Amino acid sequence: MTVRPMREADASSVRTIYAEGIATGHATFQAEVPDWSTWNASHLASCRIVAEEAGAVLGWAALSPVSTRAVYAGVAEISIYIGEGARGRGVGGVLLEALQRSAETAGIWMLQAGIFPENEASIALHRKLGFRILGRRERIGKMGYGPLRDQWRDVALLEWRSPNVGNN
Repeated sequence: MTVRPMREADASSVRTIYAEGIATGHATFQAEVPDWSTWNASHLASCRIVAEEAGAVLGWAALSPVSTRAVYAGVAEISIYIGEGARGRGVGGVLLEALQRSAETAGIWMLQAGIFPENEASIALHRKLGFRILGRRERIGKMGYGPLRDQWRDVALLEWRSPNVGNN
């Protein structure tokens, strides 16, 4: 398995893996995969990576700005999705570590993640790689699709602070 920067040619694989995450009901409030231009506009260009094996994308990770205000330029929100057939193989850990390094290179000192508490594997992965749980945002949004449609959902809020960037 190798990790490399995401390319526009990866759009189809990224969208397919995103759809697989949506189908779990425990990855996002978003009910549908956005078109590529919408996805592209909402993520930082400098921090997008994929894990691949034998030419197939196994998973992807990317960062989104949390605000347009200059003071928050070093803070980003993480998205990480692993293809259905690649889950449980360590792909998430490889991607998350690489994304942390990419964030530091881009001058980002803090990453945040919002994770449904039921997604225990994702929370465990983030904690293993230095994220800490800040708290739980109770009933933050109502699910708009799937078996949990119309149910209010909690989201655990996690953060990681770079030991190398933003400490001066």
